[in-house]
Amino acid sequence: MPRYAVRNRILELDPAVDFREICRLMTTFEFPWDMNQALSFALFRTYAVPSIGGLLARTGELVDRVQKRYDDTVVLLDEILENGPTEGDGRTALRRMNRMHGSYDISNDDLRYVLCTFVVMPIRWMDAYGWRAMTETERIASANYYRELGRHMGIRDIPQTWQAFSRHLDAYEREHFAFTPESRRVADATLGLLTTFPPNSLLPAALVRWMSYALMDAPLLDAFRFPHPHPAFRALVRAGLRARGRAVRFLPPRRRPLLPRDMPQVRSYPQGYDVAALGTFPEREAAPA
Repeated sequence: MPRYAVRNRILELDPAVDFREICRLMTTFEFPWDMNQALSFALFRTYAVPSIGGLLARTGELVDRVQKRYDDTVVLLDEILENGPTEGDGRTALRRMNRMHGSYDISNDDLRYVLCTFVVMPIRWMDAYGWRAMTETERIASANYYRELGRHMGIRDIPQTWQAFSRHLDAYEREHFAFTPESRRVADATLGLLTTFPPNSLLPAALVRWMSYALMDAPLLDAFRFPHPHPAFRALVRAGLRARGRAVRFLPPRRRPLLPRDMPQVRSYPQGYDVAALGTFPEREAAPA
């Protein structure tokens, strides 16, 4: 199979209609590792908004149970992507996600911002480190997919295009990024989890943390009061990722899908899972015994 066979298949599809299939091909065939990295770092951006980071700290889900919370997020989004938001396990996953969000006082603005990170950060990651950049077809499809997902989540005033998603994300971060101890606690817990992921676990945890700092921009580092790596170290880490992208360009294309839930980072469900039992159940935890 030629290296660009999947890309060419994607270019034959209509991003206005086939957006879920395009996103599925990108996530499971073209960019599985890169998508995972991009969305992992997108998490940090959401924590830097105090209302989001504060809520996550108060629930304890991304402090005390960070592995399970990470895994549940991956699996629920994966089921929606694989099955669609209106059928089977995809519908169940969407209902679980909406039920969890509905248990907390989360503003439409914050939900819309989080949605923006799912569109924008993979595009920017591929531009910087991917084995190829996303095509315009893929960018449009990503925006359309998350617009549709956002509609099913009840999010209002969703941006219309990937460019509008990007502008909204940047403006929201300029206005809302700020330091709070709660956001820092959530970010530290997630960084701790990242140090345990393969192949990171082969390196000293402190080195993995500094490599992660090297991939964050100045506003994000400042929002957590993380240290700024030396420019030479930052350049070295980023050059290493670009070199990895160039090397992947010469590998044969993936013949079988790599689903996000099958990646080694997801470790909570070695015996499988029941989609309806994933996530948190705040209403049960709050009920009297």
